[in-house]
This record gives sequence, C-alpha cells and structure tokens, in this order.
Amino acid sequence: MTTAAGFLDRYLEGGSWFHRADARIKLLMALGFIFATTSIPPGKWSGFAMMMALVWIAAGVSRVGLVRVFLRSLVAIPFILIALPTVFTKPGALLFELNLALFALTGTQEGLDFFISVLLKSWTSVTAAVVLTATTPPLRLLGALRSLRIPAVLVAIVMLMYRYLFVLMEEAQSMMRARAARSAAIGRKSGGSIVWRAKSAGGMAGSLFIRTLDRSERIYMAMVARGYDGTLRQAGAVPLRRDAMVALAVALCVFASVAVAARTVL
Repeated sequence: MTTAAGFLDRYLEGGSWFHRADARIKLLMALGFIFATTSIPPGKWSGFAMMMALVWIAAGVSRVGLVRVFLRSLVAIPFILIALPTVFTKPGALLFELNLALFALTGTQEGLDFFISVLLKSWTSVTAAVVLTATTPPLRLLGALRSLRIPAVLVAIVMLMYRYLFVLMEEAQSMMRARAARSAAIGRKSGGSIVWRAKSAGGMAGSLFIRTLDRSERIYMAMVARGYDGTLRQAGAVPLRRDAMVALAVALCVFASVAVAARTVL
C-alpha cells in the first residue's frame, strides 16, 4: 500500500461481526441511526446519551480501536463550530454577557442548549459514519448504494471522487519529491521569506491542478477504451439472509424507540 493509500483509505481489516455483515445492512443501520439521532429535540440529554452509548458499543464490537474511532470523529469539530453563533443569536433566558470593545454579546440558555445539541448530533452521526467506513471496503459500500437504488450517476460520481483523491495525493507527493531533490541545502536552512514561500506554494498548487487535470483526462480515456459507460460494474446482488434482516429490524426498532422516548418520556 502506498503512502497516499494508507493516508486516504479508511477501511481496516478485521474479523468482527461488522466486518462480516452485508454492506447493505450496515448502510441502512447507519442511516437509520443518523436519522434517529438528528430527530432528537435539543436539550434531550438522556436521548443523546443513549445514542452515544449505542455508537460507542458498536465501535467496541467492531474492534477497530476506540482511540482510532475517536480521533477520526474529530473531523466534525470544525463544522460544528459554525453553529457557535446560535449561543448569542437564539432568544431565551439570559445566561451570560460578554462586553467587547464595540458591542456586547448575550448568551442564552436556549442558545447554549441548541449549540450543545448540534455538537452531540453531529459528533455522534460522524462517529457512526466512521465505524461504517472502517468496517466496509469502499467498493462494497458503493455497491450497497447501487443496490439500494441510489441513482447510478450519483454512485459513479462518488466512486470517481474517491479514486481521484489517490491520483491527487500521488501527484502532490511526486511534486514534493521533485522539489526536495532540486532544493537540497546542506548545513543551512533552505527557502526564503513568507512571501516567497507563499508564491512557491501557489505555483505548486497551480501546477498540481494542471497535472492532475491532464492525468484525469488520460485515465478517463483509458477507462472509455476499456468499455466504461458510467455505471458501477458488480456481480448480481446476493439475497439478504434472514438473520441479517432480523438484526436490521431490531436495530432500527431500538433507534426509533430511543428517538420517540426522547420526545415523549425523557
């Protein structure tokens, strides 16, 4: 496996139930879990705690490593911070006030509850997606999307985006190696000012775009020459086993029960 593949590939080999389960079952479970999590109203902390417990139990059963799952789930943090202004913009009971030089920000209890709820929903949903991608090979996941009647064009776009990430990474690594070979400095620091480095990085980014575009054209022509018509080729779909259907039904019932209980009881 190349460095690029090791960096981008999210799948981890294993022998757990999640690794052996049908990709269609796992995909439907993940979608049902995410839908149930996002349907929990803000401030229903017991419901969020139950959903978080379920996803971390799944992470433990999958045996892909709790620390690895946690680190990968942190990718959601920058997007969650977009909801931070709701602490100050959502009307409600006054919680605190920040007096700045030109204006004051007033935080409300409802705004804080909404922000924490968005954080928990997003982080829990991303964790479920991390477990799914860590236990399912990409091609099987794409095949599951196609088996569930997702439009073929959309599946083809996702497949090509995934594959061209490796092309982009390989081209970037090739350029970095060429740069290192042409700018070796012994006993002193190489490079110039920050402006010079910015110009150099901008030139490399433009060159990388041109090189990857050219390579993508050559790859596409090779695919067309080999009979590619825009659809994902796969063997005939294997019927779902009865025990897999039962596991899916039980999981969806549990997710729905937690979501309903969070709205009516908790």
